[in-house]
Amino acid sequence: MNGEHGSSYGTLAALRAEAEAIDALTVYGRVASVRGLMIEVGGPLHAMHVGGLVDLEVAPGRLVPSEVVGFSGERALVMPFGVVDGLRRGCRALVRAAEGGVRPSEGWLGRVVNAMGEPIDGKGPLPSGPRLMRLRADPPPAHARRRVGPPLDLGVRVLNTFATCCSGQRMGIFAGSGVGKSVLLSMLARNAAADVSVIGLVGERGREVQEFLQEDLGDEGLARSVVVVATSDEPALMRRQAAYLTLALAEYFRDADRQVLCMIDSVTRFAMAQREIGLASGEPPTTKGYTPTVFTELPRLLERAGPGTGDGAITAIFTVLVDGDDHNEPVADAVRGILDGHIVMERAIAERGRYPAVNVLKSVSRTMPRSCDPAYWPVVQAARQAMATYSDMEELIRLGAYRPGSSEEVDAAIRLNAPLEEFLRQGKEESTSLSHGYQRLAEIMASG
Repeated sequence: MNGEHGSSYGTLAALRAEAEAIDALTVYGRVASVRGLMIEVGGPLHAMHVGGLVDLEVAPGRLVPSEVVGFSGERALVMPFGVVDGLRRGCRALVRAAEGGVRPSEGWLGRVVNAMGEPIDGKGPLPSGPRLMRLRADPPPAHARRRVGPPLDLGVRVLNTFATCCSGQRMGIFAGSGVGKSVLLSMLARNAAADVSVIGLVGERGREVQEFLQEDLGDEGLARSVVVVATSDEPALMRRQAAYLTLALAEYFRDADRQVLCMIDSVTRFAMAQREIGLASGEPPTTKGYTPTVFTELPRLLERAGPGTGDGAITAIFTVLVDGDDHNEPVADAVRGILDGHIVMERAIAERGRYPAVNVLKSVSRTMPRSCDPAYWPVVQAARQAMATYSDMEELIRLGAYRPGSSEEVDAAIRLNAPLEEFLRQGKEESTSLSHGYQRLAEIMASG
């Protein structure tokens, strides 16, 4: 009975909050001009603000949601979230007084939504919660945040052993296109020891969404996940908002004292969307055409992940699509400086058939060695040293220029190379616990 009363109370609270958000007056301006992606609106500028929402009345009964991105003289600069075919000069631009946000609930688990928080999986409407989660919330105060928690079992051997991640840590996966980032994310979504997964597919290829949901994530992974999708053909505002919504949903579950795994694929496409918006609004291009707001918005987005002020935490995995496999391009460089570690995936490793194609020697978790089991830390160091030795001598070994017996250290690295490569290889459906991974690595090093 108490559960029924609690459910009824939550529904009434959500209805009351939605009723209070309804505008008392209809305030509107008029479309003055359209320049590419940018729409200029004249009218009550005092009622509009940057980040505010405006509905463009493209046709009677057809409204296209838009966002104010700036001002020029006596006009507001507005960008649409959808297609504005049919928009003409003089169309009404209805100003929304309500703040942009969503009202998620536990009923969102197992669902797929678009960047506006609307269901796109054909499973019916989403149940609303009583609390409005702002899409552009501020990160928790630095002085009030807890420290990262204990090691988190990700279920992937190479990450568990060589880049151990703690609860509340933020890691980046840096890779070129087609190297296996999405598959690695799906392995983490299925196997990581988190209560909830929130996955943002930002600028994803449309045909790959169903593949990711059905083949990579599967019913088991989806059941404890919320997936936010904005495909590459959608407007820049939708792609940017998908990233904001992903963090807002993760914050909702974190505030409910849950351990949340938040994954965004990819931060680079978020940066590209912000670049489009900045250039359209008149910002000057800087490094590789990226506008200054790109490097302002990146830390604001990424800093929202991490430990909260309560018992919940957001452990975040952000993928970074490096252009031309250049790991020093501007977005990769900026993101690497913000996050608590980076996982580097290399095309050369993928080409020789070893997946996940993680380069252990270039990957770093900034919580190690504290996050590693002290009993196995010497083993992890010895394994890294053996891989580094083999990497240094690899060309000579392949050419036959190295003579066995010349160096005991190199001989040991050659003996260990094959079993270590097999250890790093892991199938998509396979899962290995944190402790079992350490034990297997110790057995390999003892045999060498």
